Amino acid sequence: MALVLHDFHPKLENFRDEVILGLGKTPKQLPCKFFYDSQGSELFSQICELEEYYPTRTELSIFQRYKDEIRNLIGEKALVIEYGSGGSQKIRMLLNMLDNPLAYMPIDISKDYLFADANKLAKDYPELEIIAVCADYTKSLTLPEVLVKFTKKVVFFPGSTIGNLDHEDAKNLLINTAHILKTGDGLLIGVDLKKDSKILNAAYNDEKGITAAFNLNLLTRINHNLNANFDLANFTHQAFYNELKGRIEMHIVSLKDQIININGIEIKINKNEAIHTENSYKYEIKEFQNLAQIAGFIATKVWTDPSNLFSVHYLTVKK
Repeated sequence: MALVLHDFHPKLENFRDEVILGLGKTPKQLPCKFFYDSQGSELFSQICELEEYYPTRTELSIFQRYKDEIRNLIGEKALVIEYGSGGSQKIRMLLNMLDNPLAYMPIDISKDYLFADANKLAKDYPELEIIAVCADYTKSLTLPEVLVKFTKKVVFFPGSTIGNLDHEDAKNLLINTAHILKTGDGLLIGVDLKKDSKILNAAYNDEKGITAAFNLNLLTRINHNLNANFDLANFTHQAFYNELKGRIEMHIVSLKDQIININGIEIKINKNEAIHTENSYKYEIKEFQNLAQIAGFIATKVWTDPSNLFSVHYLTVKK
């Protein structure tokens, strides 16, 4: 079993600074990348199992239906680099369909969850070199050394997480990704498609309230890590599709006028004031391909499900 762990996790000061900065803005906002502490990662795994939340099962069905095409495009003896490896279901499916993958490099901001999953995978795939990297993949990255001689690098970015970034940030992430790849290397990425707003609104407002718990858990994390005093009973979850901007928006809305203390810093929040926590942009296929081409990729192949709910793209780096 070959397992190497690298911890480049953002310092607590960075977390505090970004929280204070975001809550000082108008409108208030908190970065969605901080959803994924151990509890947040567990809640997101539960979201993926919900009846209303179509992206996970639809993306998995696309991988299954087109596994031969995906395997042929990636080829044998690849290094697979995964952004945001919150759970191992999709990467296991990919590793199982590939021809003799030599190494796997998950990159995630949630250290405990990442390292726990990496250990499980190392036991189940003893011939695979696993290099787990705790880092913010939305920033510019320098990849750690990989000892095995792989044939190509393929970045795996499932789940439509690219949609959490606005178009400029998404373009920059794609540019940074192209920079860590070489000609002929690939990016296998899941992208949610534009569709009926009823389907979208239901997916982010599940009847069991798990998405609401996921959203509000961000306040619990701030309480725990930054000595804050958010009372979750004074806030509610709100999510809706903004058709003009082509995105789902998630907010935490204050139910009363209140003053929050974060490690000695007071933040005033008015009744009905919203804290914007996440966007989830939806794309037309050509719209995303154009964005990828600007960033330095060639749109090699795209697959969708029969209902055109979701898309999976294979992009290659331009020569």
